[in-house]
Amino acid sequence: MAVPDDTVAPGFGALLGASSSMLSVYKTARSLASTKAGLLITGETGTGKGCLVRAIHDASPRAGRPLVTVQASGLVESLLESELFGHERGSFTGADRRRIGKFEQANGGTLFLDEVGEMPLSVQVKLLRFLQERTFERVGGNQSITADVRLITATHRQLDVEVERGRFREDLYYRLNVVRIEMPPLRERGDDTELLTNAFLERFALRNDKPIKGLTDGAWAVLRAHRWPGNVRELENTIERAVVLCDEPQIDAQHLRIESPRTKPPLPTLADLERDAIVYTLAAVNSSARAAEILGVSLRTVQYRMKKYGLACRRTIGP
Repeated sequence: MAVPDDTVAPGFGALLGASSSMLSVYKTARSLASTKAGLLITGETGTGKGCLVRAIHDASPRAGRPLVTVQASGLVESLLESELFGHERGSFTGADRRRIGKFEQANGGTLFLDEVGEMPLSVQVKLLRFLQERTFERVGGNQSITADVRLITATHRQLDVEVERGRFREDLYYRLNVVRIEMPPLRERGDDTELLTNAFLERFALRNDKPIKGLTDGAWAVLRAHRWPGNVRELENTIERAVVLCDEPQIDAQHLRIESPRTKPPLPTLADLERDAIVYTLAAVNSSARAAEILGVSLRTVQYRMKKYGLACRRTIGP
């Protein structure tokens, strides 16, 4: 497949793709690699945020220093704080020795904080202080520690929405969002699906010592029709599985183990559920007062909803 811009290779590090959206990602990432600027990477799960971080680190002056990754999701508050900043012996039950945190481990290099939107508010405070002062203390310690760390964060959440909901500090959001790169979902990358499929096929066929030369028209039709909710990661796993299952010269649709897209049944909205609850309750008791009692809301609420949804019953006072 031809690359739209001959001056830009269709990839950056382990990332591959020649769509205009990916070429824009490469251009921005390359321009940032040589700087010390922090970076926020957004995008759906599986779009390659971690690969982008690795590519930026490897292209930066810090390439010879550590790239340390921390997953903010899945860790309770105390463990995440210890993971990031370390702890002193005796700082909590089970802390039988001093632990060096990821910030110290990444000194001189890059710290990649993935799923930063999952971080508890108390840990956000300590992270904000580091970004402002470049110092921190280990859990249970009082010694200020300085670390030369380039921080890159990533999230699949909309942090501005999380700020509005009170789940993410606004001042930290602005600190992290100085420079942002949005990783596009695979379904919006055009022919990149074919380019990636061929690259994955070559890799996994070689790894599994299988002489598979391509895909049938039926297999290509399935791939092009699929929406790839898991993005590049899902495509990679799909091709690897297909290679393992295939004992023929070409991968066919049956080897892909993905279903053709179907129209999903519409899910009810909260308003639909609320209306149905009131309708069914009124049908059973025919009294707004009794319905309010059963539903655990005020009579005024039921009467307001009845008016909103155009409902009626014969009685509005006691059963």
